Amino acid sequence: MKPDKNKKAVILFSGGLDSTTVLAIAQKEGYSCYCLSFQYGQKQTVELEKAKQAAIESQVEKHLVLNLDLGKIGGSALTDAIEVPKDRNLEADDKEIPITYVPARNTIFLSHAVAWAEVLGATDIFIGVNAVDYSGYPDCRPEFLEAFTKMANLGTRAGVNGTTPFRIQAPLLDMSKAEIIARGISLGVNYTKTHSCYDPVGDKACGRCDACALRLQGFADAGMTDPADYVES
Repeated sequence: MKPDKNKKAVILFSGGLDSTTVLAIAQKEGYSCYCLSFQYGQKQTVELEKAKQAAIESQVEKHLVLNLDLGKIGGSALTDAIEVPKDRNLEADDKEIPITYVPARNTIFLSHAVAWAEVLGATDIFIGVNAVDYSGYPDCRPEFLEAFTKMANLGTRAGVNGTTPFRIQAPLLDMSKAEIIARGISLGVNYTKTHSCYDPVGDKACGRCDACALRLQGFADAGMTDPADYVES
């Protein structure tokens, strides 16, 4: 579908499996897409290269990369000198908030997305959170998204004066990884060009962190082989 220049959306875009699928969904729905990525001190900076490539190939309106030094705050295995957990039993540990949680990351990212959306005149912000994530990450829960949406419309000029309120869209919220992958395949997403690993070795995924385990299981459940490049099979 040809994008509607008057139907703008900001897409929180990491270059991973979920956000790439969300971008494809938004484009399918006719949105003119503005992708927002962050260099926030994360170890997995290869994801930004994937995001830049995908944004070009998807012909988005603009791809903005903001620099945030969350590494100075620390507190996460993704930004601090903390070992990324490997080979965890995800079913046994699914009630714990993992050390890969980055303090208030989605609150910070969504705040920047709202600011850019206000400038662009966009009312829709897409984020790739889903049920697999919100079992462990507090800022991936539907309650959080509802509360943030209310805050965004109370604390911005566009929200107070505008006739159309901001909407935080999370189209993957109730989907499994297998369902997300199937949806993406139906939209023509090339998952070879996405990156999900928390602790990559060069450009290759480790195959053992939580993100790799969930991704690999998702492809297996979908009856497919993950096309990503792994250090270990």
